[in-house]
Amino acid sequence: MKVEELLDHLDPEQREVARSLNGPVCVRAGAGTGKTRAITYRIAYGVHSGAFAPGHVLAVTFTSRAAGELRSRLRDLGVSGVSAQTFHAAALRQLSFFWGTAVGGTIPPIAEHKVALVSQAASELGMPVDRVAVRDLAAEIEWAKVSLVSPDNYVERAASAGHGEIAGHSPHEIPALLRLYEDVKTERHVIDFEDVLLLLVGIMLDRPDVARQIRDQYRHFVVDEFQDVSPLQHRLLQLWLGDRKELCVVGDVSQTIYSFTGARSHYLARFTEEFPKARVIELNRDYRSTPQIVEAANQVIAADRSEGAVSLSSQLPSSVPVQWKEYPDDEGEASGIVGEILTLKEQGIPLQDMAILYRTNAQSAQFEAALAQAGVGYSVRGSERFFSRREVREAMVAMRAAARSGAEGDLPNVVRTVLRQMGWRDEAPDQAGAARERWDALNALLSLAKEMQAKRGAGITEFVQELEERALMQNAPEMDGVTLSSLHAAKGLEWEAVFLAGMSEGLMPISLAKGEEGTAEERRLLYVGITRAKQHLQVSYAKGNGSRANRKVTRFLDGIWPAPEKKVSRTTDYRRRKAQARTDFTRDHPEDVELLERLVQWRSAKATQLERPAYTVFHDTTLRAIAIAKPAGIQQLGRIKGIGSTKLEAWGEEVLDIVNG
Repeated sequence: MKVEELLDHLDPEQREVARSLNGPVCVRAGAGTGKTRAITYRIAYGVHSGAFAPGHVLAVTFTSRAAGELRSRLRDLGVSGVSAQTFHAAALRQLSFFWGTAVGGTIPPIAEHKVALVSQAASELGMPVDRVAVRDLAAEIEWAKVSLVSPDNYVERAASAGHGEIAGHSPHEIPALLRLYEDVKTERHVIDFEDVLLLLVGIMLDRPDVARQIRDQYRHFVVDEFQDVSPLQHRLLQLWLGDRKELCVVGDVSQTIYSFTGARSHYLARFTEEFPKARVIELNRDYRSTPQIVEAANQVIAADRSEGAVSLSSQLPSSVPVQWKEYPDDEGEASGIVGEILTLKEQGIPLQDMAILYRTNAQSAQFEAALAQAGVGYSVRGSERFFSRREVREAMVAMRAAARSGAEGDLPNVVRTVLRQMGWRDEAPDQAGAARERWDALNALLSLAKEMQAKRGAGITEFVQELEERALMQNAPEMDGVTLSSLHAAKGLEWEAVFLAGMSEGLMPISLAKGEEGTAEERRLLYVGITRAKQHLQVSYAKGNGSRANRKVTRFLDGIWPAPEKKVSRTTDYRRRKAQARTDFTRDHPEDVELLERLVQWRSAKATQLERPAYTVFHDTTLRAIAIAKPAGIQQLGRIKGIGSTKLEAWGEEVLDIVNG
């Protein structure tokens, strides 16, 4: 493929991104507008044109899954050697490499969880150490570290961020916890995930020689989801760049949903303040969602005045309307959604292309029970990690053995043979439960093999390498089953059909949301949920739980949620349906309108002559059928529904005269 041919696969705005090889570049990309495609082609175009050396490019993502997806897409475009990693993965690799030089010895182990560390520090200060309290205190410690908040300025910074009491303790008590937490880590000779970035920042500031080596290695930077960058990550990015401007960032301020973890969307919104000569490109052509879904998303986010927001424009054909459903209670909502899922399955939509999204993880239990009762497979995002499952680990061992033995042939057939040797069968178990979950996990490996062969003609060796990389990055393949996910965990994903459940006040926005900014972030969370859907979207809530039915639909849908239809008389309903039928006929059969009008005039005259209602002569439906069919003789006229032998004998010749002019 010639280098310029790469650009043939992009729209005008995406092409502008790909051609903008010299930074700084800011890409404001709405949901579904192909931002990953744009930056992938930008890197590929830069490499194939000779502007970028692959080893000098660092693409930073916010999830291991996104990093794996980016590398996979680059391989499909014939590009290898580009470093695509999360902030933490990139920083850890650099920190590990330079630790001996800058600090000496070996890098301390990273504490996988903060619970024990926070519990010890809190206990020594007389703070509560129950599970909920420790979770809240740990979250506040993480926020302080990624926001570059020290114990000395915590009280002031926490107040400006709207933070009140944490686990029942005032802001004045938290600085002591921050200090003691660091002491506990020192005593245990461990560091935490935030320290990986903080320590690398410190080393790059203290050791210009180390900073220079890192900058020599990485000369071109691409940062995805830039609206989620924290002050700590932003500081590290500045140090990676040095005095250079070779930076391309992409993001969507309307998808800023992680402010509680320290994310700052103003780095994206005010990019030109930091880089006055930056090129700003907007991607607003939505290739994911139908016009109906995009309209709902735009309406929801319209009240959010986020600086730098992009208004979407669907590029897909018009499709089915968005469904708005009210259920009597939570159980009714769960069973109703499962019924809709079964209907869509009968229409040909795979289960793995459907998702139920909700605000809190606690809501999943109701849907898990309803799906299990209906015998529908499902997977819960955030539950047991895919590559930690026993059957997946055993399958990977078997795949490695097949690769070492030189297994050849069609990749899906090789993988299918290995799986069958493990007891897997082509047909899924009828019942839900552990057996079905095991089958779904192994079937996901087969689906990945089919995809890799179709895209790259991969063999078993490349398949094993892909699995090992995915396991390292926890980038699980898709499983055959409905996805259950919180709205936060659904970010970055998409499905053919999405069910947004529990969209009532108290859950959306969540009752814990604080102040205007907290409520605004909840609105953006709903926007993220809506824009996960491609073709089918149902938004629902339950009126109550048990005997109480006092819930109201979320305020974010005011003016969007359809008002209850007023009851109308049978006469009014008939007139409306008749007018609609006339409108539909004019739209669909414009060439037959004149003939229909002549038939209606004849019927009216005949009804007046006979002193009978017009419909007793011929019904409107029958006249429309005559106008469309234009029968040439009595036999053809008699085949039209609504014309019996009596009417045919009485008026057949007259009708044919009108039809024939």
